[in-house]
Amino acid sequence: MVCSDGNNSYMIQGVQLRPLNVIADERGAVMHMLKASDPHFEHFGEIYFSLIYPNAIKAWHLHKEMTLNYAVPSGMIKLVLYDDRPNSETRGEVNEFFLGDRNYALVTIPPNIWNGFKSIVPGVSLVANCATVPHRTDEIVRRDPFDTTIPYDWSIKHG
Repeated sequence: MVCSDGNNSYMIQGVQLRPLNVIADERGAVMHMLKASDPHFEHFGEIYFSLIYPNAIKAWHLHKEMTLNYAVPSGMIKLVLYDDRPNSETRGEVNEFFLGDRNYALVTIPPNIWNGFKSIVPGVSLVANCATVPHRTDEIVRRDPFDTTIPYDWSIKHG
């Protein structure tokens, strides 16, 4: 398992974590996410924003074709990924990231990786996704957040 400490040695194959720039001044801030000129930019399908209430869990889902590019400009989430791709070198691996305004970063998730997130702050968190294909109901697979076929416990870890 890897947290958002930059240690990529345990990263699920194809997943990428990139710190993002925040340009702040006395008026506020600009938070960069993804540019067409970035070397890791694939192409644009759609961008959407997901509001998530405190302690709510939005999981599990897997996209068959879509590459996800998640950033969290407001609030904080725990983003969890699970790789059950049959031919993957990292099959069975779980990655956990803490993303948000206290750790602003871009996580790129290739197709066929189970993912979900939980808001971990008192207020609402805002998740942005710049996806490579537009949403289609036949392209996404969903599971319950507590499905035991994914080896993850969403509860807080103390100590």
